[in-house]
Amino acid sequence: MTIFLRDIWPLSNVEDFKLHFARSNGVDQPLEVWARDRQEWQGWQEYRPARDDFNRPYIFSLVQFYHETDIWLFGGIFRIITRHEDRYEVELAETGKDFIGRLKLRSPYRGRTTRVYLENQYSAFEVQEILREPYSGRAFPGYDGINISFDELEALVRNDRPDWKAALGSVSGIYLITDTKTGRRYVGSAYGEQGIWSRWSSYVETGHGGNIELRRLATDPTLDYCRANFRFALLEHCPIRASDGEIIAREGFWKEILLTRSEYGLNRN
Repeated sequence: MTIFLRDIWPLSNVEDFKLHFARSNGVDQPLEVWARDRQEWQGWQEYRPARDDFNRPYIFSLVQFYHETDIWLFGGIFRIITRHEDRYEVELAETGKDFIGRLKLRSPYRGRTTRVYLENQYSAFEVQEILREPYSGRAFPGYDGINISFDELEALVRNDRPDWKAALGSVSGIYLITDTKTGRRYVGSAYGEQGIWSRWSSYVETGHGGNIELRRLATDPTLDYCRANFRFALLEHCPIRASDGEIIAREGFWKEILLTRSEYGLNRN
């Protein structure tokens, strides 16, 4: 049985809302923006293009749940306080607060316009599910299923996501960072008491984790290049008690296999 949004949340004043279908801007996925920083997410509502697209009192915000086709996560209702020529001032409304980050809707909307009239979409929204807790990142997929963007990793680390932290904090291993813009790759390792979680957290803080070649790429303190282009994969994991020498040897093996010491790679040794 299909449950529609109008069945659980009847809005009598839909003409007071513009609907914001927030999608990737080429650097950030709005889902990861929402998960890592609510203030940054509010900034997505405050951006004003040349036209006054948010020309109604309220914004009904949806975040593209890009892991699932046609699914959108409710990101809140924002009231427009002031319209400036170059930006909006908004505040989060009380209405719908319990649904923020929990309500997932289905809509096949694929129009180019991301700011549309709510009444044209509202009656067709299907309720996909209501999460028990606000979204804080995908569930840990298992060691063999890790292939994530910097953007997603950052959200997981900022939220101290417990399943990822427990799993990656308990193993050493070899990992791969790929610069999708150039196709060049970096093989790294985590050993001793550090664990993969701690090592990857250092990349979230700096963008480069102290690596010389990655430092040349991660020059922007906003980390925009990293968010747009870096991907992380776990090549091999082993118990945290594994010897340093064993891990370093396996790291060298992967560097040879993936040619990361050549012009194809970002390893200098």
